[in-house]
Parts: sequence; structure tokens; C-alpha cells
Amino acid sequence: MFIRNRAVAAGLSTAALLLAAVPAAHAADASAAADTSTDRLVAAPAEGRTGNEAQALQQHRAPSAGVFITDGDRVHVSSTPPPTASGHGWWKKISGPGTKAKVTVTLQARPYGTSGWKDVATGSKTVKSGGGAGKRATARKTCTNLIQKTEWRSIIDVDIIGVADSPEKVSTKAATLWCGF
Repeated sequence: MFIRNRAVAAGLSTAALLLAAVPAAHAADASAAADTSTDRLVAAPAEGRTGNEAQALQQHRAPSAGVFITDGDRVHVSSTPPPTASGHGWWKKISGPGTKAKVTVTLQARPYGTSGWKDVATGSKTVKSGGGAGKRATARKTCTNLIQKTEWRSIIDVDIIGVADSPEKVSTKAATLWCGF
């Protein structure tokens, strides 16, 4: 399961925060279709198959990711030169089998007062649960115009290593910075 802690600010109920993990089926048979979005094999349903064939398909299902929180800080101008828009993302395990996850942070920006976000930088890292130094991914984009007011946000995706998890992503609250891109 997946908890979107940012959804509380949007007024969603606790029940709406818990989303079922999407188990991906793995199979080693030729009838499995390739899922190009994840480079995994997706098995045909075990229903309609008999005996060992059905049992083998069920045994190859990836375990569920359990419950975890995806989080990140608001995009900010880094304190180390040169001026750089920086955003961090991390995960916190509540329950489940995963011990590490690939955390991907995508910085998005738009000139202040306009619509339409543009991806401007991406960073990813495989980390243990927790956040903080060494347990988070960072995306950075050097500020090219320090007199341009720009809105920034980050999109954070957590993929638990070795288990199937949901495709949900978290968006941080927009921050207005004097950091054009």
C-alpha cells in the first residue's frame, strides 16, 4: 500500500490515502506479454490454467510493497554556490518486505504567473528508508537568471526494490524563488 501524506492538505479522507499496491505478475512462459513501461513480464491470469502451470504463475508474483510514505522538501535555492534550485525526495517504510528503494526526483518550473510545468532536472538514488543525509535523492538546476521570479516544485517517485508498488507520485507544494531556468 502507499500513503500520500501530501493528500491530507488537499482534504482527502484517511480512507482515500490508502491505495492498494499494484502487484505485477512475473512469469517465465512464452504466453506472457512484455510490459514495456517496467521491462517486466506480465503473466496471463492463472485462471483457466490447470495444475502446475497455474501454481507456477502464482508463485512468480512479486510481493506487495506494503505501506510506505513518499515525501520531499519544497524546492529551495541551495546554500552552496553557485545558486541552484534544489529538491530532495525520500521514503519511509511503515510495513512490508522492501528495504531499499529507487527514489527519483524531477524538478519542474514555470515563470511566475504562467501555467504549464516544464521538467528541468532529474536526479535519482537507491536509498534505505528514512530521509536525511545519505537516505534521499536530490535534483538540482543551476539558476541562470537571479532576477526572474519562478515557481518550482518537485515530483517524487519511489520504486521499492524487488517488490511491486503502485505508480503513484507525490508533488511538493510550489515554491516561488528568484531563480530563473
